[in-house]
Parts: sequence; C-alpha cells; structure tokens
Amino acid sequence: MGRKPATYADLEALPDNVIGELIAGELYASPRPAAPHIVTASRLGGELMGPFDRGREGPGGWILLFEPELHLGDDVLVPDFAGWRRERMPQPPRTAAFSLAPDWACEVLSPSTAVMDRAAKLPVYAREGVHHVWLVDPVLRTLEIFRLQDGRYTLLVTHTGKGRVRAAPFEAIELELAYLWGDQ
Repeated sequence: MGRKPATYADLEALPDNVIGELIAGELYASPRPAAPHIVTASRLGGELMGPFDRGREGPGGWILLFEPELHLGDDVLVPDFAGWRRERMPQPPRTAAFSLAPDWACEVLSPSTAVMDRAAKLPVYAREGVHHVWLVDPVLRTLEIFRLQDGRYTLLVTHTGKGRVRAAPFEAIELELAYLWGDQ
C-alpha cells in the first residue's frame, strides 16, 4: 500500500529554517541556501530588476519576484526567481501564492536541490507552459538557458566562465558572469 500524498498542511508544518515544496504528491524540504547560492541569487536579481521590472535602462515589461510560492495544479513550487510578462499579469495578486504560471523561472542550484530542480521541477514548469527556465550553478559557475518547445525544454546554451553574456528572454542587457559568481 502506497503512502498518502503530502498536503499543504504538511508544508505549513515544516520548521522555518527549511523551504518546502510539493511536487507530484511528495513533500520536498530543502535547507536554507549557503553563501554561494545567496550571493549569486542576490546579484542576479539586482541585475534584472532595474531594466526589466522597473524599466530603468532597459525595456521593462516584466514583474520579477524572489521566491514566489507557485500553486500549479496540485504542485507547490518555490523558484528562486520568477517573471511574468506584464501583458499576462499587469499587477501581482494580493494573495500569498500565485496560480498563474510564470513566463520565466530561475533556479539557483545548491548541492541539496540540484536533482530536485532538474528532475522534479522542470517537468512541472514544462506542463504549465513556462517558456524559459534558467538553471544557475554558483559552484560549477554555469548558467543554463532552456526554452520550451513542443512541451519539452531545449537547452539553448550553457554559459561558463567570467565573461559577459546575453540570455533569453533578457537579451536586452549583458550579464557579467564574474559578478554573479561573486568574483567582483
């Protein structure tokens, strides 16, 4: 006899020092991220918010949020970042969770979450029609850019090193990888 699927009550019962997610009826509890994750996530957010969320020295047109709780079908996911084009979501809802799938999701990988982010979360993002996903690994220093095509993700490019890159859907600006990795 199988286990009973995890519920939102199970998620709420987790201690404050973990991040909980429900995927395919399974409860995933991850520790709070370590310094390399925090540095990369913070710097990436800082680079994207002005040009895309605020429209300062960039095209605007996006709502970008840190760690939104996404309720996608029976799954509850918490990406490191998510972005919605303003034509799809002119204003964030005044609720604790979001049921509208984002147009872009970004997972900053940690040793404890990398397998879950790739194997469990990517299929949910694909099912929900998230057009772009970034997987950022601050330890391996890689930025993988995926685009949804025919219901599956295609890896467009893997950026490595310390150079400047342009990454879909935010090609309007260059990202300096050395800065994201905490080298500057």
